[in-house]
Amino acid sequence: MSKLDKLIQKLLRNPPELSYDDVYYILTQFGFQEISSKGSHHTFRNEQKSKITIPKQGGQAVKRNYLKQIVKLLELDK
Repeated sequence: MSKLDKLIQKLLRNPPELSYDDVYYILTQFGFQEISSKGSHHTFRNEQKSKITIPKQGGQAVKRNYLKQIVKLLELDK
């Protein structure tokens, strides 16, 4: 099982809990690029112009609300 597969399983768990570095890895593997960073907020966009902003809170896990948005954006809930 690859690193990406393991992280996707963690993302789909209830409750999900991932670090910013894990979220960054997942998004980049799905073709997203970081287009801007203002303070703690990092914005990612893919070739289809889908955009998502994720806050990076010094070493803390990314909040569930943002993880749910990622699942929906990447269509992993199907």
